[in-house]
Amino acid sequence: QVQLVESGGGSVQAGGSLRLSCAASGYNFSRYSMGWFRQPSGKEREGVAAFGTDGSTSYADSVKGRFTISKDNAKNTLYLEMNSLKPEDTAMYYCAADLALDMSANKVLRANYFGMDYWGKGILVFVSS
Repeated sequence: QVQLVESGGGSVQAGGSLRLSCAASGYNFSRYSMGWFRQPSGKEREGVAAFGTDGSTSYADSVKGRFTISKDNAKNTLYLEMNSLKPEDTAMYYCAADLALDMSANKVLRANYFGMDYWGKGILVFVSS
């Protein structure tokens, strides 16, 4: 049974930093693509950062240079380091995994809810001005 559990969210002032974690279980973590998505209140979910099956990464333009996606295969954990946070980064953040054998980071980033096989329940990030 695949499970994805996010942690590390919370409230931070603009300019601050947070690191999100996503603990994965129930599948071969290192082999498949994963991504971070966010959904601001009243808006659609969007891709933030992603790993493809080849290990490449992709980022939304709005977070390039500020956010870094990484993973620890030994711990089956995906991370999102978020720096220079802005109020517009406020959203529910979700991690997701897809078990396709060949999926690019860009495809993960563009995926909608049905484009990824598994989702975490999400965690809130609130950035105050």
